[in-house]
Amino acid sequence: MALGAVPLLSCARLPAVRELVAAGTRNAGIFERRPNGEFTGMGVELVRLLAQRHGYQARFEIYPWRRAMEVVGGGKADLLVAPYKTTERQRVLRFSDQAFFQDELAFYVRADAMPVWGSDYALLAGRRIAVINGWSYGQAFTQAVPQLRLSVTNTVESGLLMLERGHVELFASNRRDTDPVIKALGLQDTVMALAPLIDVLDAYFAFPLAPRYRDLPIQLDQLLLEMKKNGALQKLARHHGATTP
Repeated sequence: MALGAVPLLSCARLPAVRELVAAGTRNAGIFERRPNGEFTGMGVELVRLLAQRHGYQARFEIYPWRRAMEVVGGGKADLLVAPYKTTERQRVLRFSDQAFFQDELAFYVRADAMPVWGSDYALLAGRRIAVINGWSYGQAFTQAVPQLRLSVTNTVESGLLMLERGHVELFASNRRDTDPVIKALGLQDTVMALAPLIDVLDAYFAFPLAPRYRDLPIQLDQLLLEMKKNGALQKLARHHGATTP
């Protein structure tokens, strides 16, 4: 064989890998990273199913919540896992049509100091309330913000400790994320959820306004709709301790 003769197969280009980058924050049962670095949760499994079906290679990144939104809004990741839909967020993110789980949001209080609430924000005026940076708590809460005295924290654990130590009088959070942390911290007899709920909100996937993969939003909605119809989404939600809309 002549020196310049090279088998054709050696020159063939391999198909380009279509990497799908999903970003989120630690979200109990939805988006979590184990000590060994492995990602797990309902949202993670859905992204993997999507990637397998459409030939993507899934990669996951975890950030504080506000940073996760910025990363996806800036086009540095393809998917944001589990945001609630708000008018403000829709200015910088494109949301899936289909929600994939639902959260109950509540005020947490110390068991020895339970304020009157009754869904009347006027009764909470002046009280110190911890909220998590970048979280949404529903339209009614947002409208009441100007009359509330808010302290911002970055994690459920820190919010609960602020409450337990008396730095705030209430902590606003969702029950799915918060109840397991209360148990882990041994605070079952110290703090509790205050009725009625703040709100019940659906959670979605979101994309940059101009997705790198133009078909991605449609592909994801088709997957979620199919899984809702055949019961697979409800089964997956139960497995991870979540509730479907």
